[in-house]
Amino acid sequence: MDTPNRHRAAVPGLLLMLLLWEVAGQAQWVGQGALPAPSGILRQWWQDRGDYPPHMWGTLKTAFAGFVIGNTVAVLMGMWLAWWRPAGRLMAGVNVTLFAMPAIALVPILVIALQGDTPRVVLAALSVYYPTMVATVLGLTQVDARLVDLVRVYGASDAQVLRRIRLRSGLPTLLAGLRVAAPAAVLGSLLAEFGSGGNAGLGTYLIGSLGRANPERLWGIGLTATAISGIAYGCAGLIAARFAGNTQSASTPLGFQAGLDTESAATGWALRLGALAMPFVLWYGVIALFTLLGVSDIVLRGPVGVLEHLFTVESAADNREALLDALSQTLPYTVLGMLAGLAVALLLAVGTTVYKALGHSLMPVALVSQSMPLVALTPLVVLVFGRGTASILVVTISVTFFPAFVTIAQGLALVPRSATDFVRVYGAGRWRQLRLIALPWALPYLCAAARLAAPRAFLGVMIAEWLATGTGIGNLLNVSRGVLDFGMIWSVAVVAILIAVALNSLVVVLERYVLQRYAMAPAA
Repeated sequence: MDTPNRHRAAVPGLLLMLLLWEVAGQAQWVGQGALPAPSGILRQWWQDRGDYPPHMWGTLKTAFAGFVIGNTVAVLMGMWLAWWRPAGRLMAGVNVTLFAMPAIALVPILVIALQGDTPRVVLAALSVYYPTMVATVLGLTQVDARLVDLVRVYGASDAQVLRRIRLRSGLPTLLAGLRVAAPAAVLGSLLAEFGSGGNAGLGTYLIGSLGRANPERLWGIGLTATAISGIAYGCAGLIAARFAGNTQSASTPLGFQAGLDTESAATGWALRLGALAMPFVLWYGVIALFTLLGVSDIVLRGPVGVLEHLFTVESAADNREALLDALSQTLPYTVLGMLAGLAVALLLAVGTTVYKALGHSLMPVALVSQSMPLVALTPLVVLVFGRGTASILVVTISVTFFPAFVTIAQGLALVPRSATDFVRVYGAGRWRQLRLIALPWALPYLCAAARLAAPRAFLGVMIAEWLATGTGIGNLLNVSRGVLDFGMIWSVAVVAILIAVALNSLVVVLERYVLQRYAMAPAA
């Protein structure tokens, strides 16, 4: 089905969802008006139309700057990791650290350390870095070894292999990463606006509107942010169609990677030690930079400062007790939310692969859940699901599933037509083709989605606790921000990173087992 037909097929589903939304809003079925009707939202938006341009520009310019900076660094890093395989192990700790570091914890530190819009740009760049880096590495390394060997026979250098084979084959996957990064940049900028105290930005406008009992305005602000994300996502899709429309992915489906480097035992140990040391090198480097910028030592904490806060100062026992108690509430929801987010992502990816029109109908809803400011969604979530487990899971799934959904859907879209045609001639229907061919082929992408979801799940639980439930590490961080307890803020950030690294390591171990046992082997 061509693009115009696909869009026309999606229209009935979108119209039906809007009609149901209008009926639910007019009847106040949800939370006594917490879900206003689209007509009411549009009417309020028109009344407030003079307020939007400066706020939209404030968010758009910082999100775009962070998008460009973060993706540039991510693509360059991904190319280096694909070109020199030991770099992946050396930088693993840094990459997970940069992605897993909780944005909420960073906001007060960045606002104090950096001037103007810089905190928003930094947070937007951090939000887009990891998905694009993972997509770049996946696209450049999942290449058929036979093609690499073929061009090497004719004297191609490593740089020529990268340019002629890996970049061309990995372009669809890279562009899928950029599509994930587009709404992530907007969300990162908005989160920074919540604590930046700036004058312009949709997040700033939202904060100023929270106490006015006007859900139509809150939804209008959130949907405006969603529209910006949707435009960015659509532009990335147009670029993908323009530059990758005729590009065929020459990939191997189970993580079979061409040109793996061999290493000695000494090199292996050196890489392991380097991977452990690099996050601390980055940590001290950031502190040194902030010190040069004139940031007070009261705000900054190095590894020694965190250890002192938890083990040697007079209040260390109370600090540990508060942190461990909060962690015991947060960690179970992290694991449960990660699994639920992956399940939702897989179901949606499978459904939109089998039924193409479904994908176009659900994509706006997916973008809403990804880019709608969570502060605007929190009253609705609490009214519908209460202040317990359900609210935490809804917010965590919202934060987790979208990157996983796009990554899995990309893997399913890259299944070779010849493979599905082979089983189709024997009478296999859509679901049997999916089970026998598409899912085994897309297993590396499912594993990549799990790596994306693991660190985000902890952040999602923290956001839910911070905004809705008043429990766990999210609430502890909120209380610490209120009393300017920077020692606890840094401690929470470090604990979040350690948990993310542990979850990522567990996913990697499971990935190796699953790919070896279940993934489709490359054709001989």
